[in-house]
Amino acid sequence: MVVPPGGFVILLPVKSPGTGKTRMTSLTDADRGRLARAFAVDALDACLATPGVVEVVVISDDAGFAAVLADRGARTCPDPELGLNAALRHGAAMIRDDRPDLRPVALLADLPALSPVDLAAALDFAGASSGACFVQDADGTGTTLYTAPYDAFEPRFGPDSAQRHSAHALAVPGPLTTLRRDVDDLDGLRAALALGVGSATTAAAAAVAPTT
Repeated sequence: MVVPPGGFVILLPVKSPGTGKTRMTSLTDADRGRLARAFAVDALDACLATPGVVEVVVISDDAGFAAVLADRGARTCPDPELGLNAALRHGAAMIRDDRPDLRPVALLADLPALSPVDLAAALDFAGASSGACFVQDADGTGTTLYTAPYDAFEPRFGPDSAQRHSAHALAVPGPLTTLRRDVDDLDGLRAALALGVGSATTAAAAAVAPTT
């Protein structure tokens, strides 16, 4: 595996679970929050189990949930609440101050099926590149991972982010099935469950199954 001098730092943006997954319209607010929390827990656990990942920084506007993730091994950083890309740049700037040897990696938290093998494969490709790289989501229009050296770190998440990232970053090749499978709606959740999700999402999905 090709690893930067100090390794990789994952920047994991996590909004308050009570405000996310609004496209799961048939679920209650409580169930959407339960799933969002579980997705983030399973994504964090996969990151921490991935070779080359030195640290995971959770950037969140929810201090209580951030503390839960800190107990699992994450470092936390308050969200400046200026949008996703600003939050990621803020996290990268914070970690650069004391770990300039690391390469920052922005990763979405709604990846409950993420496997360390797929994440490691993407990081291996990125480590061999001197520039920016990104991973398209399963639908082909979004982005689940973006990485670049600190000086070139310009995340462009949002609508049609894959196209916007492609203007300055290389698309990571390969199946990377679990890394591409983000979950925005119930169809995405079913696809993730078919791949195999972490224990937190398994439990949460079972709890909300009667309403899906």
